Amino acid sequence: MKKEKVLFVCVHNRIRSQMAEAFLNRLAGERFEAHSVCLDPVSPNPLAIEVMLELGIELSGNQPGDLPAFLNQAELFSHVITVCDDISRERCPVFPDNASRWHWSFPDPDIEGTWDDKLEAAREIRDGIRAAVVEFIVEQT
Repeated sequence: MKKEKVLFVCVHNRIRSQMAEAFLNRLAGERFEAHSVCLDPVSPNPLAIEVMLELGIELSGNQPGDLPAFLNQAELFSHVITVCDDISRERCPVFPDNASRWHWSFPDPDIEGTWDDKLEAAREIRDGIRAAVVEFIVEQT
């Protein structure tokens, strides 16, 4: 069976899209091939690395995908899913009509507060993304 390709898009690719990519590949890698890209590449957020390690998922070696390269092959993707908040979504590029488009609004994890406050916010985002990925898998079955 050929895998369906899924592209997760976020503004900075520091936490949300990388989490979604990792969860989909881990939970349904036999059916889907997930990738993540960003508009403004920056290094992975240490919060994302830490909260994903809590679940045994390593993100520290991840590098942001090259958006122009993925735009050139957008027709290869079955699904394009934006995972940034609603305001940032407006900055995302338009993809060909043959890919189904989804938007999962998750807040920016860069909040004010202590490291523990930030970890708790990152965990909430992580758990919300995992739930959205599980729901996506069920809906596609």
